[in-house]
Amino acid sequence: MPFATASDGVKLYYEEAGAGTPIVFVHEFGGDHRSWELQMRYFSRRHRCVTFAARGYPPSEVPQAVDAYSQRRAVDDIVAVMDAAGVDRAHAVGLSMGGFAALHLGLEHPQRALSLVVAGAGYGAEKQYETYFRGVSLEVARQFEAQGSETFAKTYALGASRVQFQNKDPRGWQEFAAMLGQHSALGSANTMRGVQARRPSVYDLEERLKAMQVPTLVIVGDEDDHCLQPGIFLKKTVPACGLLILPKTGHTLNLEEPGHFNGFVDEFIGMVEAGRWLPRDPRAKPAEVMKTS
Repeated sequence: MPFATASDGVKLYYEEAGAGTPIVFVHEFGGDHRSWELQMRYFSRRHRCVTFAARGYPPSEVPQAVDAYSQRRAVDDIVAVMDAAGVDRAHAVGLSMGGFAALHLGLEHPQRALSLVVAGAGYGAEKQYETYFRGVSLEVARQFEAQGSETFAKTYALGASRVQFQNKDPRGWQEFAAMLGQHSALGSANTMRGVQARRPSVYDLEERLKAMQVPTLVIVGDEDDHCLQPGIFLKKTVPACGLLILPKTGHTLNLEEPGHFNGFVDEFIGMVEAGRWLPRDPRAKPAEVMKTS
């Protein structure tokens, strides 16, 4: 099995398939490298696809100390995997926790990112819910340790923005829940405490996001309530950004609506590679309702 070595020595498991312009897939808190299987199969027909398990998610190593987990380390780990796979630049596709990491890759290492897909990234970003989110994150961490992943996964997988997946595709949702139950309880708890509960809000990054030139596609489900407003904020802030809202859809976008997800991401990447995904036309002034002269 191939492993990358992070800057602090942590071993990160990764897989790859296909040939062509590289795409790196970065998973959410509730998923792992296996969560991208439907995308690996689709995109590897024309691209070199890489997916990896974040630190704390076996078969990657599970550091014991919570300080080994952070938003910065999550970004550095993407770079470590790209380096190990011999990938200089790639399209970065991330969901939720992985969407935040992909966005920060564009901020910290724009020379490594051909484009960014930031899907379902918003939890904890809304300023009015910051304190609440951090408290809930710490409680989720405590429950993973107290109950173990197999037991607590039955609760976590039924969150308000995940029941849409269960209703549409019970078989797919059950597979997701079963994989969640296989996660390391320690790794999940440390990820919640070190990454989720401590990462900065996207609203605090406004000036840096305004200056980021990496082509970006933000994807949000319309029933993923705490990602909607952050998604609109990113659309209005990042210069070369598009916003896709999928109807009657929750948080687990790539699994819940794989056809729509793959199709739109495929078109986005094609537009980027054709040099046609451009910053917003300055004539499209947000304050203008109708032109009078």
